[in-house]
Amino acid sequence: MPPSPRRRVLLHAFSTFQLGGSQARFVQLANAFGPQYHHVIAAMDNRFDASERLGAHVSWEKLTLHVQRGGALANRSPFRQVIKEVRPDMLLSYNWGAIEWAAANWPKQLHHVHVEDGFGPQEATRQLPRRVWTRRVLLGWTGTPVVVISHTLNHIATQVWRLPARQVKLIPNGVGIPELYIEKRLLAQSNQGLLTIGTVAGLRPEKNIARLIKAFAAVRSHQPARLIVVGDGPELQVLQQLATSLGVADDVEFAGYLADPLARLIEFDLFALSSDTEQLPIAMLEAMASGIPVVATRVGDVAHIMPLVAQSALAVPDDASFEATLLAAIQNRNAWPIWAQEGQRTAQSQYALANMQAQWQTLFDGYAA
Repeated sequence: MPPSPRRRVLLHAFSTFQLGGSQARFVQLANAFGPQYHHVIAAMDNRFDASERLGAHVSWEKLTLHVQRGGALANRSPFRQVIKEVRPDMLLSYNWGAIEWAAANWPKQLHHVHVEDGFGPQEATRQLPRRVWTRRVLLGWTGTPVVVISHTLNHIATQVWRLPARQVKLIPNGVGIPELYIEKRLLAQSNQGLLTIGTVAGLRPEKNIARLIKAFAAVRSHQPARLIVVGDGPELQVLQQLATSLGVADDVEFAGYLADPLARLIEFDLFALSSDTEQLPIAMLEAMASGIPVVATRVGDVAHIMPLVAQSALAVPDDASFEATLLAAIQNRNAWPIWAQEGQRTAQSQYALANMQAQWQTLFDGYAA
């Protein structure tokens, strides 16, 4: 019997492995591929909270780092040594927070793919010149393939960072909702007298959950309602204080980080996304795939994935516009079934999990990007 082929070793470099968009997608992929690959996960802050969502069948290990502060070259030498010791088949770095790994792989030691999911609050409205030049040098001049998840990021990578189009590959996020959750949502009894608005997000400044709480307070002044916020992060205490100051603390539930956020997502009558910056938000796609209508800010590719019949549920990312849009959407509740139906169709046809997995498998196998 011929020997079984060697399992490919993939080194994944994150700024943090706390749950966020890139981490959630990695968990999705790792769980789907199971023991097919061995994943070595490095986090610049040595936080690995998202690992609890990895199934027992996933082959992985965490890599503890000793990180020095001081710019994109500060850790080049020690990270380069890490690559030599781990000897992976491929290096994948995720977002600006892990850009130093591009420097560590120069001169080139192994195949490297850089993945961009979006930006923090510093680049919510504009690209910072220093970061543009750093990406242009470390990614463009070295010919490093770059994967982006949205049309907006594809435009930025080619037009602002000036990376060659052949170097940039668009792989949109994909979602798949287990049938069990769809059935639970269909069987659940909706309380027509109490509107449930919800969101799933890290409690970070760029997610602007404060905007959502302020808009919810306006809703609550007109009718009975509750707000469920699934997620954790540094803004928690400030947001709790805001809910108290607005007199809606009893109606706002901070559910915290959940290993299975879908269990709460299916309770929502309406999903709300209030971010200052997004690209292709997985939580919004999951809400759409679950048959939940959405109100959102017009950022990144959000308008692109929102069904045409629901474009009125999009707001520019400021507090007054978001509040007005949310109140108008609630007044237009008769349209929610068609919003939900078209959103579900869009998510299932254009952002299917199987399509995303196939493209990432090709990339993990070293045949693309």
